[in-house]
Amino acid sequence: MIHPSYVELMKVVNNNVEFGEEPVVNSRYSLVIAAAKRARQIIAGDEPMADKITCPKPLSIAVEELYEGKVKIIPDTEDEE
Repeated sequence: MIHPSYVELMKVVNNNVEFGEEPVVNSRYSLVIAAAKRARQIIAGDEPMADKITCPKPLSIAVEELYEGKVKIIPDTEDEE
């Protein structure tokens, strides 16, 4: 089993959403895109922000950062071009 699971990760990412507000992440797809973007940043040379790095792979580090709340997902607005 993968840890953290998609459900656990979505709960952490949407933790600070007020009642009635739109969640930051609505689907697994959004989580995958966010983790992939952060993994690319790590590959490009950004320092990992995770407290505990259990795996040296950039994607695993990105998922840990999301789970620990070190990285925030900023949703795209529809009116941006």
